[in-house]
Amino acid sequence: MEKNLLFHLGRFVSWHKQIFRKPENWRMYYKETVRLMYDIGLGSLPLVAIISIFIGAVTAVQFYYQLDGTFIPTYYIGYIVRDMAIIELAGTFTCIVLAGKIGSNMAAEIGGMRQKEHIDAMEIMGVNTAAYLVMPKILAGFLMIPVLVSIAMLVNIAGGYLATVPTGIFLHSDYVRGLRSFFIPYYVFMMYVKAFSFAYLLTSISCYQGYFVTGGSIELGQASTRAVVYSCIAIIVADYLIAVLLTAV
Repeated sequence: MEKNLLFHLGRFVSWHKQIFRKPENWRMYYKETVRLMYDIGLGSLPLVAIISIFIGAVTAVQFYYQLDGTFIPTYYIGYIVRDMAIIELAGTFTCIVLAGKIGSNMAAEIGGMRQKEHIDAMEIMGVNTAAYLVMPKILAGFLMIPVLVSIAMLVNIAGGYLATVPTGIFLHSDYVRGLRSFFIPYYVFMMYVKAFSFAYLLTSISCYQGYFVTGGSIELGQASTRAVVYSCIAIIVADYLIAVLLTAV
């Protein structure tokens, strides 16, 4: 198992030499990147919004229950929901969801081309398939996933508001006061570091699983599953490492 892990790790690293070569046709790469930006951005927006609004709602209600009867002021709920969304929930949850949605799709798309020998045909024509199939996906992920994370953060906070203020749990002024209290801009920087890091991990790992798939439809399904599982594991590990590095005293 260790040899297999080292083999795939080495091939994954060396594979990047092919990905980031100069494109043969800039216009072709541009069109592919725009198409993928649309798929990743608008295609994932409804799912990200629905999940984020309920995560914010659950966070607000749960913390209100935990703090009820204590001497902690009510407006702290808004402060907690805001910082939880910025530091952790928006970036990590959004990218884990995207790993399941776009990660499996990328692995299946490239893997299907490999099985149908489309990639072999393109290589015979002199196309650098690793660059053409993977670079636009990584670039589109870099451009759109941080945008989705930003939207998720705002919707998360709005979800906390909708779950508490209209239902009468506490006042609008209390929630807004919490949102304005103890704000640290550095947390936003941490959120975007995570967003860009997770975007690279989930796109590159998913594309790797599809690009090197062998066998038939069963193996393609397994590759799509591995793309999601490995991307989620990489995101969680990276989340911990980034938190340690950026919060170290």
